[in-house]
Amino acid sequence: MSHPVPTRRHALTAAAGVTAAASLAATGLTAAPAAAAPPAGPTPLRNDKLKEALRRQQARRRRLLTNRPSANGWEMENETDASGSIWTYGIEGTPGPLTVALRAGDVRTVLVHVVRRFHYEIDALGTHGEPRPVEGWVPPTDIRDSRLPESNRASGTAVAIRPGSYPPGARGAFTAGRHLVIRDIVADTEGVVRWGGDDRRPSEGLFYVAVRPGDPRLARVAARIRSWEETPGRGAGVLVDMTQPSRKRRAARYA
Repeated sequence: MSHPVPTRRHALTAAAGVTAAASLAATGLTAAPAAAAPPAGPTPLRNDKLKEALRRQQARRRRLLTNRPSANGWEMENETDASGSIWTYGIEGTPGPLTVALRAGDVRTVLVHVVRRFHYEIDALGTHGEPRPVEGWVPPTDIRDSRLPESNRASGTAVAIRPGSYPPGARGAFTAGRHLVIRDIVADTEGVVRWGGDDRRPSEGLFYVAVRPGDPRLARVAARIRSWEETPGRGAGVLVDMTQPSRKRRAARYA
């Protein structure tokens, strides 16, 4: 039996079919098992895994937060460095440097400024291995009365300088010249920070935020302090003449 001889048209048609098949294979359009295709992206969490992650996060928040304010209205927290608002920071210019646990953000900015000025202008902190030169946060369980200014430490909004040396209730730890510096430091903060020595029951080593959360004065003062830190000849560590009438008048407004 004789076979038909392929014509030129048959040859061209066959060649076109081979080319099309190769093109489809190259672009992945030929039929293939679905399992062979690589995943398009990360596999979404199953609902039960997502719920478990949220449950653990909420449990951590419950352990961390107290739903109790300190005397100045900021919430006390049970831990530091634990995904909350209170973290441990170094104090630039002090030996080591010294560290202190404070509420992050503007609170940290103003309170570290206070400590640095105390260190530079009143008495150097942490020299020769001095124990407990400065402390910030304490556990809420250490607070006897949340109405007292000392409770502000549990919300990360206060520092106690030499807590073993300036006991609450005692006066007279500082000379008149050092009082003048303290007044000038408080004036730097426009009264956003209060000195515990001015309280009815004095605590001369205590400095604390004296405004409520959200008070715009805190953000304004913190922004100004940050600008000082970026400007040579400004901020903590720069000696000033606090006997100048303008500075004394400014300090008197916050006494």
